[in-house]
Formats: sequence, structure tokens, C-alpha cells
Amino acid sequence: MKNTKTLNTMVHSLRGKAAIALEYGLTRSGPMSMAPSQFGMFTKSDPSLEMPDLEYHVQPLSTERLGEPLHTFPAITISVCNLRPESVGASHIATADATAQPEIRLNYLSAAKDRDIAVASIRQARKIMTAKALKPYGPEEILPGPAVEGDDALLSAAGNIATTIFHPVGTCRMGIDGEAVVDPQLRFRGIDGLRIIDASIMPKIVSGNTASPVVMIAEKAADLIRNDSRF
Repeated sequence: MKNTKTLNTMVHSLRGKAAIALEYGLTRSGPMSMAPSQFGMFTKSDPSLEMPDLEYHVQPLSTERLGEPLHTFPAITISVCNLRPESVGASHIATADATAQPEIRLNYLSAAKDRDIAVASIRQARKIMTAKALKPYGPEEILPGPAVEGDDALLSAAGNIATTIFHPVGTCRMGIDGEAVVDPQLRFRGIDGLRIIDASIMPKIVSGNTASPVVMIAEKAADLIRNDSRF
């Protein structure tokens, strides 16, 4: 980006770091008081859809991959999240050793529809960045880069640069079938007196952030426990 400052350049100078710390110390405002994403919106990957299936998060910073150092040039990140992914992974205990890590198969982009949405999302984000209101800031694409074109190339780029959005669900799925981990009362099958009360019991991910639904799960679980005569 041009003609603006972002967190990238601010954190790469002592003066910028000092200004951030001073603002927070004096007014409890500024970068140290804010969430990474400063803008979000829900939209559709296809206009014919009845409801939005994409959520945007825009951050005033950029990096090669989440968790790595910020770039030294001014930039922003346009992140797009598929709200209703069809790809399903799995997590299983692989050994009786309680200290061993479980076997996790992520299976990202294994569903054809998810691959189509990934490509459509990149194209849509590119179109948004050509908006007239953004022209004064001269946005230039860094990742995946303007040279990456074609469905196959964009899909490969999505697989290389995409990451999770910190909302995993479903590893202890609720249901009435024999493979469900918990029953509709959230009771763990096989261990008496144990209930699971978090996003892992969701059979499918909700089309949005998981925090509020988990609060509602906890409220429901409190009622179930309160009305259980064994407690």
C-alpha cells in the first residue's frame, strides 16, 4: 500500500514501537488495544446463493505466514474464510500412551466445492482491491501474486498460503448413531459422569464465529446437569 501507514512499518522502528507503547500507556488505545482484524464483512462467493458463505477479515499488517515477522513495507492482509466447508478431517487416538499426540488428518480442500470457493475467494478479493476508493493507496498484490492465474494455479496458491481460522469443531461429535462421541445430553459414551461441553461436540461447523454458539452449548449443558437426578 502507498500513502498510508500500517503496523508493518510502525513495528519496525524504535520510534514506532515507542509511539505504540506511549499511546497505550496514556490512553489505553492504539495497536496494543485492538484486535488484529479491523474490518470484517459477510458476502457470497456466488450471487445466486441465498445467504453469505464467505467472511472477510482485513488486518492493517502483512506477513508471509501467520506467526512469522511482519513485512517491512506498508501492507494490509485481506483474509477470506469459507463459512460452510465440506471438507472433513479426523482426529484419533493412535496408541494407549497418554503422552502421545493423536493422529490428525486435516483433509483441507478435499471437497470439490471447497476448492471452487477457494479460487472464487481469491478472484473476489482481487476485484475488491480494484475499487475506486482504494486507488489513492495504490495496492499491489504480494500473495499469491498477480502472476498467479488460472484455476489450478490459484488452487495451489490457496493450499500453500491458507491457514485455519482458530475455530476447530467436531472432534467429539454429538449424535444418536454408534459413531457419535457424545449423546444429545452431551454425555460421553463409555464413561459415566463425563460430559463434553465445547465446540468439539458440533456435528458441523456453524457459519460464523464459534464463541457465541459455545456459550449457548454451555447454557444448555448447565440446564441438563441441573435437571439430572444423579447430581
